Order: sequence, then C-alpha cells, then structure tokens
Amino acid sequence: MTDDLRAAAEAWLREDPDLDTRAELQALLDAGDTTELADRFSGTLEFGTAGLRGAVGAGPNRMNRVVVIRAAAGLAAYLKAKGLTDGPVLIGYDARHKSDVFAQDTAAVMRGAGLDAVLLDRPAPTPVVAFGIGHLHAVAGVVVTASHNPPQDNGYKVYLGDGSQIVPPADAEIAAAIAAVGSLADVPRGDDWQTTGDDLLNAYLDRIAQLVPADAPRDLNVAYTPLHGVGRTLVEAAVARAGFAVPQVVASQADPDPDFPTVSFPNPEEPGAIDAALELARSMGADIAVANDPDADRCAVAVPDASAAGGWRMLRGDELGALLGEFLLSSRPDGVAACSIVSSSLLGKIAASYGVRYVETLTGFKWIGRVPELVFGYEEALGYCVDPAAVKDKDGVSTLVRVLQLAAQAKAAGRTLLDLLDDLAVKHGLHATDQLAARVDDLSLIAQAMDRLRATPPTALGAYAVERIDDLGKGSESLPPTDGLRYTLSDGARVVVRPSGTEPKLKCYLEVVVPVTTDVTAARAQAATALAAVKSDLAAAAGI
Repeated sequence: MTDDLRAAAEAWLREDPDLDTRAELQALLDAGDTTELADRFSGTLEFGTAGLRGAVGAGPNRMNRVVVIRAAAGLAAYLKAKGLTDGPVLIGYDARHKSDVFAQDTAAVMRGAGLDAVLLDRPAPTPVVAFGIGHLHAVAGVVVTASHNPPQDNGYKVYLGDGSQIVPPADAEIAAAIAAVGSLADVPRGDDWQTTGDDLLNAYLDRIAQLVPADAPRDLNVAYTPLHGVGRTLVEAAVARAGFAVPQVVASQADPDPDFPTVSFPNPEEPGAIDAALELARSMGADIAVANDPDADRCAVAVPDASAAGGWRMLRGDELGALLGEFLLSSRPDGVAACSIVSSSLLGKIAASYGVRYVETLTGFKWIGRVPELVFGYEEALGYCVDPAAVKDKDGVSTLVRVLQLAAQAKAAGRTLLDLLDDLAVKHGLHATDQLAARVDDLSLIAQAMDRLRATPPTALGAYAVERIDDLGKGSESLPPTDGLRYTLSDGARVVVRPSGTEPKLKCYLEVVVPVTTDVTAARAQAATALAAVKSDLAAAAGI
C-alpha cells in the first residue's frame, strides 16, 4: 500500500461521521486490502444530470455521509449563488440502506446554509417530491434513491424549482460548487428543518384521483407488486381514491426491504423480476398485473396472453407507451407529446393522427419533463408522465391508476389491452422493438465498442440497409450533444446505440415496422425474425 493511499484513507477516517463506514474502512486498512482501498480512493463519484449514484461504502468513490454532505453543501452554494432562496428545498428518500440518514444530512446542511428545508417524514415514491416542488413552491428538490439499481447502491437525485431534473449547465455548475467545498468540519449544519407527511401525500393522492372521471368503468381484478420498494402504501391509497378495488399484493414483496431478497435485480424490466406477481395474477384470475420499481417512478404491466409461456406476458415499455398515448391523445389535447429518441416512433404517428404536436428528446425524463406544453411523455424504460401539469417526471403511481382506467374501459367493452395493441398495429403498422444490452465490469469496453462502430460503421443490419447514421455526439438543432449513434434503416426501421447514464451498460435500441392488413399474428412473427437478425448483426458490428 502506498503512503499516499494510506494517508488518504486515514484522512477520510478522521472526517467520516458514520460509525458504520468508519469501521468498514478501518477493517480494510487493518487487512491491508490495497485493491479495495485503491478502488474507493482512485476517484470520486461524478455529479451529473443523474445526480450521484454508486455503492454505499467508505471513500470518495462510494455513496456515504461525507459524499452526501459535500453534495448538499455544493447544491446549497449553487442555489444561493443563483439567488434561488425564496422557498424551501424539499427532500425525500426511499427505503434503501442509509437513505434516511442521507436525507437528514441534506436537510441539516440546507438549514446550516440558511435555506429553508422540508423533509418528508417517511420513505416515499420519488414522484412525490417532483409533485411537491410545485405544491410547496420549493426552489429545489432532492430524492435519496438509487431507483432500480442493485441493493448495494444508493443515489442522490436533484430537481430545480421548475419540478424537472437538472440538465446542463446546472449539473456542471453544481459539480463545481461541490468540488469547492472544503473541510467537512467547516460545513455548517442546523437541526431545525420542517417535516411534511400527510398533507403533501394527501394533495398528491387527491390530484391522482381527479384523473379518473366519475362515470369511468372501474370493474377490474388487479395483482400488484412494489418489488420491496416504497410504492405500496400510496398505490393502494391512490387506487382506492380513484374508485377501484384495492389490488391484491404479492405478500413476499409487499414491504420495503433494502436487500430485495426475492429478486436478483430489483428492476421490473429484468427477467424474473415480476414472476411472483404473475404467479399471484394466475392464482387469483386477475385481469391485469402491475408493478412498480423500488422508488415507484416506473410502472410495468402484464396481461393474460394464451400464446405466452405461463399464459401471461409483460408489455414492453413501448407497447404501454403507445397504449397510453392513444388513450390520452385521442381527446386531441392542446399541447405536445414527447418521447425519447430510443423509444418507438409509433407515438409520433399516434400524435399526428390526432393533430397533436410531437417532439423527440434525448434519453431521460430530465429532457422529456421539461418539454414546453407537454401533455404526455414516455420513455421505453417503463417511465411515463401522464399528468405533466402536476409532475414533470415519470410517475409510477399516477401511471398505474391511468393503466387501470384504460384496462377497465377496455374490459367494459369486452376487449383487452392486447386487442387495443392490435388496433394500433392495423392503423399504423406493427412497430416492434427490442433491446441489446451488454453489462460490463470495465467501462473502457463500452468506449471501445462505440469507437468500433464509428470507425467501421455497418452498411446493413439484418434485412435493412443503413440509410443514414447520425453521430449524436455532434448534437443538432433539435438535440443537445450526447454520446450515441442513431442508424436510420430502410422500411422505417431504426437503431440507437448509447452508453447507459446510470449503469455500466452499453444499450442498443432496435425497432422494425411491419405493415399489417388483418393478420397481426403473422406480422408479429415477421417482426420477431427481423429484430433477431438486426440484433445479431449489431452485436457483431459492436463486438459485444
């Protein structure tokens, strides 16, 4: 172990106020674990548009009280420098390890900086803070959450007073303010913050209940899982206030548990994550199964399907996005529909059919949520904004209620969500999407794959010719620069390749469009074959 590494670790020990991470770091020093110590002290967690996210532990390259206090101090300095002090900072948190402690530290730092701070009095879904910023006229919001990351992780998400997540240049300016924070001992802290609970939660629930008209059908048998997260209490209350029967909940996943013991990865997109919900749905003869991710800003939906294994299948994020788009845009609202560039092009066609304006954004609700005059927005990763006047972010609770409204309406007409998808395929063509994702331990492998694609671009993918390649890193009139490549293929197909912003993954998003006359089943089979060929060729071209 080098003298510099030992000195850095010992300096951290002297500053760290957390007994748990102090003991952890001391044990590593005593064991002489150079490899682990080097990883923890080789760099710092970078503050960006996703805020902070990483494994909980000691050291600047982990999530811990030292890192959080510095982040809060930097955010407070940024708000004061910008004159954003005429209102509180609203702070929420999920049920992950240390979330409550990190949230209290944030409140203490805000008060020490002379800013008002309002702390939720219990773990709650992320969209409660996005809603609460407008409701309480807050100047900023913080949510301590790692969303659907693995159990060892936690994170720090920041919103500004417009209720949207931060984007450049605010992220870089906050990062610079964090870097300028000196000794932790010099960061003033107070203990006189305010708390909020029932009043804010009731306002949020009342807003959701108003989304469903009094005369809407409500006959629906629902299975639900919060995946060990914080969604259950508010989902049950929101569903009841909207007039639906309360769902049956997967008992083994009903209560918050930061270890997520029944799932290998607490993300409803991951294979097997909603198996327990599907088992409950089958046993109770449910009409629909719904799930939230751990901080309940995403919503997953599964439906009976006789052709699927086990008689149920989960809808893809783009399928649910199209269903909600058709449902919400058919009333021809005066506004804009939006989705990310990695989501299906179908939403644009749905919007056009109803004379609704449509835009594409970069990936993430930090971009979708700030679209002016937004009436509906979504991204394929199960994120949906169904009430942007109240929540300028993805919201798994209000989305779930909207999904129940749509499913009950279909049931009352003797139809299913799958029937509605078939209608869209006949009307606009079958838009089939898939994803190729490569998780890595070495981030340089992602950069190498992107370099390979730029240096030797494919001329064809599957049966489709590559008609155009856009290097998203160069930006355009409509999109800020971001690391990614977009391939426009023949016959309306497309591929987008980008490094994940929150996980060590290279993500590739595929879409093909197959015309439909009457046989949707045959079109789906044709699309599946076409997607498999595109995926194979793309994997070869990227070397993944």
